Amino acid sequence: MVVYEVDKPVAARSAGPPGGAEHRVRRVHAAPAAPGSHTTAGPRTLCGKDTFAMETAHWTPSDDPGARWYPEEYAPLVCTDCDAVMEG
Repeated sequence: MVVYEVDKPVAARSAGPPGGAEHRVRRVHAAPAAPGSHTTAGPRTLCGKDTFAMETAHWTPSDDPGARWYPEEYAPLVCTDCDAVMEG
């Protein structure tokens, strides 16, 4: 599952999440699903970071056959440790 490490919310410049704030993605991580769930990330990413304050991506690789495990637009922000585990 793909999770986003985000910066603190900033004032939204355009239509965004409810509450008038948007989160800027700082890093993209991979995490196993929580036990018994297909939609909730487990407590740690594959690189060992806590997922508590991370946002779960709504995108999944199965949405785009042949795609990498992360959304292509976030390629520069992918955690190299998580990527190594996913590609290994």
